[in-house]
Amino acid sequence: MSTPTYEAAITFCNVPDLAEVSAFYETVLGLPLVLDQGGCRIFRVAGSGYFGFCERDGVPQTETVLLTLVLDDVDGLHQRLVDADVTVDQPPQDNPTYGIYHAFYRDPAGYRIEIQRFHNPHWAG
Repeated sequence: MSTPTYEAAITFCNVPDLAEVSAFYETVLGLPLVLDQGGCRIFRVAGSGYFGFCERDGVPQTETVLLTLVLDDVDGLHQRLVDADVTVDQPPQDNPTYGIYHAFYRDPAGYRIEIQRFHNPHWAG
C-alpha cells in the first residue's frame, strides 16, 4: 500500500455559538474564513492547515482538543489577546522540556488555544 498524500488538515470542534466563536477567530486572531457552510465555518491557519467550527447542541468537549498556533511573535499575539479580553490560562513562558515558548488561552466556547514558538532550528513549519 502506498503512503497517502494528504492535501490539508482540518481540526473540527463543536461549539454552542458559531457566530461568537467565528468572530473571535476571524477578528481577534485574524484567521481568514475560507468556507461558510451555514452550520460550520472553516478558517485557514497556515498553508493547508485549518480549524473548523460547527454549531451543535450540547456541551463541547473543550478539554479533549488543543488548538495550537505557531508563530514567532508570541508576546505580540499575547498582548493582542489580552487587549481583546481573552481568558489567559497561562501567560507566555519557556518550556525547556519541549523546547518551546508558549502560552494558553480560552476561546469563547471554552476550547484551549496554545500559542507557541519553537526554539528548535529544525522545526520545519
